[in-house]
Amino acid sequence: MEILPILSTLRRHKITAFLVIIEIALTCAIVCNAVFIINQRLDRMNMQSGVDEHNLLHIELADIGITKDEKARTAEDLAALRQIPGVAQVASLNQVPFGNSSSNGGIKLDPKQNLSTLNATMYSGENIGPGLGLQVIAGRDLQADDYMDSDVVMRAVAARDTKSLPHGIMITQNMAERLWPGQQALGKQIYLADIPLTVVGVVKELVRPSIWDDAAKSYSMILPMRESRGEYVIRTKSPQDRDRVLAAAIAKLKEINPHRVVLKKHTFDDMRHDFFQNDRAMAGLLVGVCVALLVVTALGIVGLGSFWVAQRRRQIGVRRALGATRSNILHYFQTENFLLATIGIVVGMVLAYGINLLLMVHYELPRLPAIYFPVGALLLWVIGQLAVLGPAMRAAAVPPVVATRSV
Repeated sequence: MEILPILSTLRRHKITAFLVIIEIALTCAIVCNAVFIINQRLDRMNMQSGVDEHNLLHIELADIGITKDEKARTAEDLAALRQIPGVAQVASLNQVPFGNSSSNGGIKLDPKQNLSTLNATMYSGENIGPGLGLQVIAGRDLQADDYMDSDVVMRAVAARDTKSLPHGIMITQNMAERLWPGQQALGKQIYLADIPLTVVGVVKELVRPSIWDDAAKSYSMILPMRESRGEYVIRTKSPQDRDRVLAAAIAKLKEINPHRVVLKKHTFDDMRHDFFQNDRAMAGLLVGVCVALLVVTALGIVGLGSFWVAQRRRQIGVRRALGATRSNILHYFQTENFLLATIGIVVGMVLAYGINLLLMVHYELPRLPAIYFPVGALLLWVIGQLAVLGPAMRAAAVPPVVATRSV
């Protein structure tokens, strides 16, 4: 029953005990929230895109001067790209996943709604599904007779001639579940700028080009409009073909029309890497902060433990002279440290919860899961016991003769 003597000793060393408790509490609060944010960033970086990333290439071109027949040029580009050995599919589209572009629209379930039910990304272009390698889980892919040229669509929209517009649309599974929870989406109607569109197909996943809300990351739809923007996606037959196909595609496109510049040419793996570079940097920074805090906490416990041993050498010697074994002394200091760590962890958990509430209010982070508290407590208990082990062993090695020395 060493707890009462330990508490009596701690009351005589209030400042030192207080410093250890505060150090452990701050470490617990910061590390719990930092590890939570790190896990969030890792989950974000590993999010599923829904596309065949390892086989995809992206090329974006810009014209020098005025191009008279963009539709014919796009058709010529697509035909030439399909002839390159190693190419499985090609698509011309308005934007790509992880491309940081933003073409979105508000979706309504009733044209009389004042506010949109949700905001979704608008992908448009022919052959998007096969080109990106999307998985259709319900209904069908868009077919050739579903499509209209984008300039024709724009003129019809401007004239409010909704009857001349295409009405089939594909949406993602997450978007379908958000619009019609627990219901079949096929055949359902949505309204985009008061234009009625009927769901003819559902794809498993298609991430947005720019993600500002992870909960809505796959609210995407594919419109049946042909694009002539000079932006192409090439799906290769194997990842080993990518570099060769990319070089051949650039050469072929320049051969067809040398009066244009290549704005972008990269693999989708590179696009993902670039898209999440800020998340990766933040996760790395927070890992460094956590490691630094844990090291500083451990060193602080070692330093204070060593200070206490030096201050109490006479007391330790007296105990040894009265029959205390080395094991008793070692156990005494470890129990003392465990009590301080426990108090610090309890205070730290309260601080961690408070910090999480502030992050929820100001940065829209989710609530800190309860699992982080016992895991953080266990980690700090282990670090505390390991950190105090050295000073405790030195204390246990104090010989009984110290008790007979004058102060």
